[in-house]
Amino acid sequence: MSTTSPVVAERPVPGTPRPYEFPAVERSQLDNGLRVIVARMPGRALVTASLVSRRGAADESPDVAGATVLAARALTEGTESYDAIALVEAAERLGASIHAEAGWDAFSVSVDVPVARLAQAVELLAEVVRRPTFPATEVERLRDERLNDLLQARADPRRRAEEAFAETVYDVSSPYHRPAGGTRETVEQLTPDSLRAAYSAVGPLESAIVIAGDLGELDAVAVLAALFGDWTADATAPGSIADRGAVGRRFVRVVHRPGAVQTEIRIGHPGLPRRHPDFHAVSVMSAILGGLFNSRLNMKLREEKGYTYGAGAGFDMRRAAGPFAARAAVNTEATVPAIVDTLAELDRIREAPVADAELRAARDFLVGVFPLRFETPGPVAASLAGLFVHDLPDDELTHYRSAIEAVTADDVLRVARDHIRPDASAIVLVGDADQFGDALSGEGVGEVRVERDEGPRTEGPIEPSELEAGPVDRSDEEGPTAGAEEPELAGEAEEPAPAEPAPQVERPHPA
Repeated sequence: MSTTSPVVAERPVPGTPRPYEFPAVERSQLDNGLRVIVARMPGRALVTASLVSRRGAADESPDVAGATVLAARALTEGTESYDAIALVEAAERLGASIHAEAGWDAFSVSVDVPVARLAQAVELLAEVVRRPTFPATEVERLRDERLNDLLQARADPRRRAEEAFAETVYDVSSPYHRPAGGTRETVEQLTPDSLRAAYSAVGPLESAIVIAGDLGELDAVAVLAALFGDWTADATAPGSIADRGAVGRRFVRVVHRPGAVQTEIRIGHPGLPRRHPDFHAVSVMSAILGGLFNSRLNMKLREEKGYTYGAGAGFDMRRAAGPFAARAAVNTEATVPAIVDTLAELDRIREAPVADAELRAARDFLVGVFPLRFETPGPVAASLAGLFVHDLPDDELTHYRSAIEAVTADDVLRVARDHIRPDASAIVLVGDADQFGDALSGEGVGEVRVERDEGPRTEGPIEPSELEAGPVDRSDEEGPTAGAEEPELAGEAEEPAPAEPAPQVERPHPA
């Protein structure tokens, strides 16, 4: 009888990343300025066609905050030729699905359809894009849904923490100070005319149509020219986005919830725009600090200390400087030690080069997961849309893996020192200040400001949250810029959003 153990003596190690080439891309432009981007993917018969515009929630006036997001939701509720039900039925007859969405950076309308019926589906896409009616009854319903969602956000401690963090780290002059979907005060005032005005900013000069899939011999440009070639709009180019921060030195803001059994923790400050030369180095650094399951924050707060089911950190890169945040949910009694340990990790990554094993693991993960994101046309189209939205070079995706592989330990140390600022961070807590307030003040991590949380509340068990390791204020859907942020990192669940590798898409990778 053999006594040999079936358990292997050593764990398997990652293999060498396989070669990968991003699909070939054809670019052209219609006479009205509309860009056309086509990625041919042989063997992928389900095609994605998406119109994306560089107009998002960050471009709207503060008094109509939420109009862009609501306009996207209302876009498929009726056109000049179809009401909402008829539009769904028309799409279903083609085996297609049409959806529209908006986020901070962009507005998009997409259709997924078998290639044999692409031309007819693009006709529906053109109908939705060019002739929406924003029916009053549907707008009222969607507005009420958003108002109810805002109530839920105030009640849910995780979403309350995200909201409080954004309004704390950004100056009131920045759109990032408020939720992308607007506030109760602004949403209550939105009308069909408000949505039409917001949508009027979408036009061909700041838009592109991206098609990905097996198109065979189909002349996609000719199809699009026939449907969109005479499209005009009074839209103007988007202006600069205010991203001024409101954190000069470290302080603590506590949203006091008496009786809460857990504390939501957010520590951070305004971060970086997507179009930044340190993007690839920041991607690797973020993975080491708080993106991978074996990241420093997760290993410290979860594996070593047992404070939480998951902790992480990352940059939410937008057209302007989106937030950097470290996040976790912990038992109330662990609030102060978890803050101290998180700050210690933020300091540590700025003090000395990371270990070779950490660097190798982060680079190998980002390089290895990159091809997996592009097995279907949808993520390919989203990533190409991200290139357009962020005005990135055409070869950004082609060079992504080599750029990640070139990141050194010195690069990681440099970008950590340049872009993570523990001493100029806001520490935002949603929890029971009566239970940890004295210990927090005694720890000396910063001035403590306590405010009682008014309104509905819910409490629940501490469990992994999609917000703990992901960027702040992300969209619920895959957005047109999803490929422009960073790949979903191991141990991170996604809530926002922007399909391409990077520090933390948004679901994020490059673009």
